[in-house]
Amino acid sequence: MVANSSSDDTMDKLIFVKMSGSGNDFIMIDNRDSRLAMEPGTLAERICRRRISVGADGLILVESSSAADFRMRIFNADGSEAEMCGNGARCVARFAEMLGIAGPRMTFDTMAGIIKAQVDGSKVTLQTSQPQGIRLHQSIEADGAVHQIHSINTGVPHAVLLCSDLEAIPVHTLGRIIRFHPAFQPAGTNVDFVAVSDTNTLCIRTYERGVEDETLACGTGTIAAALIAATLGLVSSPVRVRVRSGETLTVSFTGGGPEFQEVLFAGDVRLIYQGELMVDALQE
Repeated sequence: MVANSSSDDTMDKLIFVKMSGSGNDFIMIDNRDSRLAMEPGTLAERICRRRISVGADGLILVESSSAADFRMRIFNADGSEAEMCGNGARCVARFAEMLGIAGPRMTFDTMAGIIKAQVDGSKVTLQTSQPQGIRLHQSIEADGAVHQIHSINTGVPHAVLLCSDLEAIPVHTLGRIIRFHPAFQPAGTNVDFVAVSDTNTLCIRTYERGVEDETLACGTGTIAAALIAATLGLVSSPVRVRVRSGETLTVSFTGGGPEFQEVLFAGDVRLIYQGELMVDALQE
């Protein structure tokens, strides 16, 4: 899938696929033979720029793994490498099945552990790694007010705030303050603003670490919101979560917080286009 036009022009015509997981968009590259001539973080930072390059929330590389069918590496738009990305993981599963790297049922290696996936056409279901570090009712001062925050690690850290009116929340400004709050340093955190619609339905808006803005969807944030709300007794499995793009994702699980078992995350993935990355896309 990945090909360079010549040894002298190593980044010319690098083939990639653009995919979207509920509005979270990614540039996908098959790098199993380690052909990238540029450091992946730098490559991500340059080609994820919107309007002057391809534009995306992140870059995902498929690499070889001795522990699973393949290894997924995810780089945020700012060039930082993330441990895990739920929507990115759904995209990479369909990408791998499309290329014949794995069958419809697969496992792949991430920094957050081994992920299981099942691809059924455009629908992808993940069995994620065990959530960790649930903390409830933390009082955090931010933007001149005290906020009650619940936190969990669903592959990456998330701070969850329950809200009655998502449209009134200043997601970018408040999310950014909490993302860099001393309580969540040194790694920082993603920030999810969540409204409960009924006992099986949530709505969510997310300020995403690494993208440093609100995104149309966040997979690990969707999982975090569902598990925190379930721990608080507000919802039960399966939980439908409506994200900013308007799509609805499903989180199901057995057990309860903090000992959730068999956490499944499901939704559709869109294959947008295939292209050839040219040298001009990498210019600073």
